[in-house]
Amino acid sequence: MHDSPESRPARKDPTILHRFVRWARPRRRAAVGLLLRGACYGLGSGAAGLATFWVQSRL
Repeated sequence: MHDSPESRPARKDPTILHRFVRWARPRRRAAVGLLLRGACYGLGSGAAGLATFWVQSRL
């Protein structure tokens, strides 16, 4: 094949994805914390909604 990776020259400029990954790497811990916080808020809101629905259906 003429398209083998060995024959293609390396890219000089980083791709948009590579730049994003390089930008996001130091912010991973904060992103994971915010994701966990959002999941907890969502679960809490869902539980409160289900509890409210259950109480209202019993009355």
